[in-house]
Amino acid sequence: MKHFNQKLVLGIFVMLLICSFSPVEAQLNLPRGSQMATVSQRVGITDISITYSRPKVNDREIWGKLVPYGMNNLGFGTAKESPWRAGANENTTITFSDDVKIGGKDVAAGTYGLHIEVKADNTATIILSSDSGAWGSYFYDPANDVVRTDVTCENVPHRELLTFEFTEVNANDATAALIWEKKAIPFKVEVPVGKLVMKDIRTKLTDSPGFNRQSWEQAANYALNNGGDLDEALSWVDAAIAGQFFSQKTYNNLSIKSRILAKQGKTNESLALMDEALNMGTVFQVHQYGRQLIAQGQKDKALEVFKKNAKMNKDTWPVHYGLARGYSAVGKYKEALKHLKVAQGNAPDQGNKDAITANMEKLKKGEDIN
Repeated sequence: MKHFNQKLVLGIFVMLLICSFSPVEAQLNLPRGSQMATVSQRVGITDISITYSRPKVNDREIWGKLVPYGMNNLGFGTAKESPWRAGANENTTITFSDDVKIGGKDVAAGTYGLHIEVKADNTATIILSSDSGAWGSYFYDPANDVVRTDVTCENVPHRELLTFEFTEVNANDATAALIWEKKAIPFKVEVPVGKLVMKDIRTKLTDSPGFNRQSWEQAANYALNNGGDLDEALSWVDAAIAGQFFSQKTYNNLSIKSRILAKQGKTNESLALMDEALNMGTVFQVHQYGRQLIAQGQKDKALEVFKKNAKMNKDTWPVHYGLARGYSAVGKYKEALKHLKVAQGNAPDQGNKDAITANMEKLKKGEDIN
């Protein structure tokens, strides 16, 4: 009896061992024919990533054959009609770290299934589905569509491996394209960069970055240059200048505040603040401010600034170059030429020497060098 029980226990153990090696539980990690890839692009502070599998053309007829046109019954799964999975194997997915727009429609941050309905007239419909975990398009359900947008395909040189690329990247958008065989299927992702950055700035200023002066200066400068709220920008730069444990009045933050005031139309306040800032500026900062004034048409004021720079930083580079620009701006070319000759002698490198030589020729012809 004891012998029988030992056999029974051994038999149960063997059965359990066999079950533990069943195909359902043991998925081998083997290479695929269509290997996976991920392509990413940052727009502003937003990351866009596409994960997909890459089949080869392999001498096959792709469009209308391997990838049939329109919606199709794939003969498996729950879908009666399915678009193309935009790749091979699992569902192609696209991920956005922030809210974006595709085809003018809002898409919340997250991961989506990316499908494409390819059409015979050289157009296609890009489909984003909230179901990003299904295999291929076999379980596609139009009720899960988040975005459907029509695009025009493009003819391109032969591409053997299916590839997603970001073919164009701008300050506030990027164009992604599926490229395979001789067809490209592009679609644009729009990102509200300014809005997202301002939201991020407000959050960061309440966290550890808010404990240093430079963060407040950067925040104010970004808002100034990117259409932000100028009153909010002014409050940020004021915090950098005074009133906080990290505050310190510098040329940089006074310059930012001056430009905010100028943009608000407070010209006299802006200029008065820069008069104060100039006493803290380096020779190069003051020089650059003089050039900014010339660009704004304030030529006499620019000459005053270049003269001040020459007085504070006697005979150093680039004060004589600045004086040459200032005198040239007001039409005093002989005086400008005199200072250019001095500047040529103390120019730090050949590039600047060459630029000065070219400007000397312009002045001899009676041409402004600005």
